[in-house]
Amino acid sequence: MTRAAVVTASVLVIFALVGFAGAQELPGAGNLTNAGSAYAAEYRNDTSATRLAGENETLNVSLESVAGGLVAPLMLTDAGDGTDRLFVVDQIGTVSIVDGNGTLVAEPFLDVRDRMVDLNPSFDERGLLSISFHPGFRENGRVFAFYTAPLREGAPEGWDSTNRLSEFRVDPADPDRVDMASERVLLEIDKPQSTHNGGSIAFSPRDGFLYVPLGDGGAAGDSGTGHIPGTGNAQDLTMIYGKVLRIDVDNATAGNVSGPPENATWTTGAGVLYGIPEDNPFVANASIPPEIYAYGFRNPAFISFAAEGNLYVADAGQDLFEEVSLVTSGGNYGWRLREGTHCFDLLDFRTPPVTCEAVGHLGEPLIGPVIEGGRDLGPVIIGGRVYNGTAVPDLSGRYVFGYWNGNFAAATPPPGWNASAFPDSAENLTPEDVAMWRLQRLNVTATPAEPADTFLLGFGEDEDSELYVLTTGVAGPDASTATGRVWKIVPAGADPVAVEAASGA
Repeated sequence: MTRAAVVTASVLVIFALVGFAGAQELPGAGNLTNAGSAYAAEYRNDTSATRLAGENETLNVSLESVAGGLVAPLMLTDAGDGTDRLFVVDQIGTVSIVDGNGTLVAEPFLDVRDRMVDLNPSFDERGLLSISFHPGFRENGRVFAFYTAPLREGAPEGWDSTNRLSEFRVDPADPDRVDMASERVLLEIDKPQSTHNGGSIAFSPRDGFLYVPLGDGGAAGDSGTGHIPGTGNAQDLTMIYGKVLRIDVDNATAGNVSGPPENATWTTGAGVLYGIPEDNPFVANASIPPEIYAYGFRNPAFISFAAEGNLYVADAGQDLFEEVSLVTSGGNYGWRLREGTHCFDLLDFRTPPVTCEAVGHLGEPLIGPVIEGGRDLGPVIIGGRVYNGTAVPDLSGRYVFGYWNGNFAAATPPPGWNASAFPDSAENLTPEDVAMWRLQRLNVTATPAEPADTFLLGFGEDEDSELYVLTTGVAGPDASTATGRVWKIVPAGADPVAVEAASGA
């Protein structure tokens, strides 16, 4: 029997033994897919279209230049240490600092270029994808990075690369530099294809655990080499792909620390360097990797936590629909049974079936997105954040995001929705908890004017909860270019700040 057959048989056993409520839909849960919502994207004329609020509801903001001279900046974050430094992750393998005076520091804070896979300069989804500072960084100097390394020894032959989750420590003699010799590899995930890597790791402000989003493995339809026949990886709970993981980096003895099963396509580092939170949803089942927090994702490349601790996951769609979900413990977010709120046909990506199941293989309800867009806005969603700053009151409480082609949008939660009351487990979700948000176009003007061929790559946030936008002028991580820029979202009509002055160039 092949390994794929063994895994598929194991899945069938799991389907029979585990789940939220056996083979029945959750009592009183209702349909959680949001299919047919007034705010769901539409399928018409053989394509997808976004349901936007009227033009008279368009929001207006400006972009103020902060720094230039980068290549492909994917994320921006702060260290939470009171220094007002901004840390910019460049896909080519470096993290740069913009100091409290707005100057781009010449030497990188972190540099993994010599440890990464070679990138395709014309287009690539691999690279240095994110960093996250430990909640106690001010005291312990710990920072975590997620990047793509060459295929590790022992990985399946012919696969593409290995994604690596590592811990580093800041150089005690220089707070603006990481000690590159301090790397400890926590987790390595082999990739059958170069795409769908997930990426933006983050610590939860609510529980202090590290969350790691992983794509379904790559390719189309969650199928092909490295994908489980019949179910795909994202719906298969024996596989780590297409999931959001949750681990304890402070207590390596917590929970099940036995590591992955024999012949798994992922591995821990030299010894298990992290623990498993005791309330992770699948810790009681030895057939399921205990790191799994939620599942059913295609490429959850952008995750972020709001101030109250709710987790937002932007998941790139296949051919028609882009989505953002509010993610909670144990939830199944639908891929590849659904693409957003719509049914999905593995044999015809561009024609959603009229009907399909609202539950997964275990009888668990499939949870739909709270935000859904069509391809009329852009080809790939670039996940953002819930705005909690003060500089742009019109954005307060809204989820701000965009698309790779440079379009921006903002989503408003339903009237009366209480972020602090969002359930901490999928078992307790109701349709009202995951009701869809109203979507508005966000009209953005750059100061000075942004080039017409700019690509949007990411969003970021500083210590004051103000939002930033990351762009580049070329489609791929071409290290011979320096068109990558950092912009700050400011009120419409704000006075311009020249990029030359801001970057120190």
